[in-house]
Amino acid sequence: MNAQQPDWPDPDLLRAVTGRLGAAPPLVFAEECDRLRDRLAAVARGEGLLLQGGDCAETFSEVTADAVRGKLRTLLQMAVVLSHASGLPVVKVGWMAGQFAKPRSSPVERRGALTLPSYRGDAVNGREFTARARRPDPRRMERMYEASVATLNLVRAHVRGGFADLRQVQEWNEEFVAGSPLAERYARTAGEVSRALAFLRASGVDRSRLRMAEFFVSHEGLLLDYERALTRVDERTGRAYATSGHLLWVGERTRQPDGAHIDFLSRVHNPVAVKLGPGTEPDTVLRYVDRLDPARTPGRLTFVVRAGAERVRDVLPVLVEKARAEGARVGWVCDPMHGNTVTAPSGHKTRDFSAIWAEVRGFVEVHRALGSHPGGIHVELTGEDVTECTGGGTPVRAADLPLRYTTACDPRLNHAQSLDLAFHLAEVYTAPLRGFAGEPPCPAAAAAD
Repeated sequence: MNAQQPDWPDPDLLRAVTGRLGAAPPLVFAEECDRLRDRLAAVARGEGLLLQGGDCAETFSEVTADAVRGKLRTLLQMAVVLSHASGLPVVKVGWMAGQFAKPRSSPVERRGALTLPSYRGDAVNGREFTARARRPDPRRMERMYEASVATLNLVRAHVRGGFADLRQVQEWNEEFVAGSPLAERYARTAGEVSRALAFLRASGVDRSRLRMAEFFVSHEGLLLDYERALTRVDERTGRAYATSGHLLWVGERTRQPDGAHIDFLSRVHNPVAVKLGPGTEPDTVLRYVDRLDPARTPGRLTFVVRAGAERVRDVLPVLVEKARAEGARVGWVCDPMHGNTVTAPSGHKTRDFSAIWAEVRGFVEVHRALGSHPGGIHVELTGEDVTECTGGGTPVRAADLPLRYTTACDPRLNHAQSLDLAFHLAEVYTAPLRGFAGEPPCPAAAAAD
């Protein structure tokens, strides 16, 4: 079952494009994917957190130095706050360098008397509502590859060149707190992080450890023609890797256990993830485990739960208990975005910060009640000052939505709302996570990791 695949009109052109992609250099390397598996194994064991975020749909026009830097900065700032609060290292993964395709609820879009193919992301067709723009063009997959190369070059240069210096990241956080209406609420956490970094410097920690950060990229493995063309066999081990990104996941519309997307993920050695919506049956979760992680290896499989704020406390316990009873050693992560989407009076799709936070809090509280590990969050965000989600410390009102609503698909948290979420979550994680992995490590040591 090849769900959500474009109806490419020119098979010969498709073969030519995938042939060229098949001969192109990999975007990521097997060793990097293995390192991420190791980091996610710590998350599955309760010894780390996953912070995964970025655009719901990247666009070619927004592959700019400023846009990449903004998302990276936002994730680094969030990671410092969460690492200190939890006393655990944070695995930083960006939805970057590959999130150029989107599933759609309908293959066509109708406006008046005109019916055209739906926009499936810049990797497939254009957003303009014209027959020419909406015609699927496989050459766009080559543009996706080139855009991903440019994004990865920027990310690697930043994380290795001092942009991720913990002292600089904390200065950004202090600036955010000083300008936030919730400054008094956030001040204690920000002050504790600053004191932890001062302790590290005073203790003679190698300065280079504070200047660099591990950073990985991920996307939904939706376009199978693209993913298969970029699959490579590692000469060291003979194993196949999807070299389009370090972590690939399947979404709610393509997670059929006997479908082509699950089959593809079962054949690659990358860490992989599956989105679980509110209608997920516990036995279906076990089918994913058996298909994608038959050896029950921590770090191989992550479940991203998107139940909605009103359903998470009912849906999540059954899934966690079923998986645990069968010996599954998976990571559990919260997607608080997709289950909380509403339509504003203006017609804009939006999400309210209070609902997003309610789902995250419910996710953490369920895991703590079960004695399992709330392994992190998976959020749609941007480093820009957009007005796509309502609420937050500096609240966006429903009337503000048209001002800077620039997403190509779903509404994203802006930079300030993303940091609000991190500081809110820090308050919940501040209590030691005893019972998940023994005594947590020293917060200062976790911040340096």
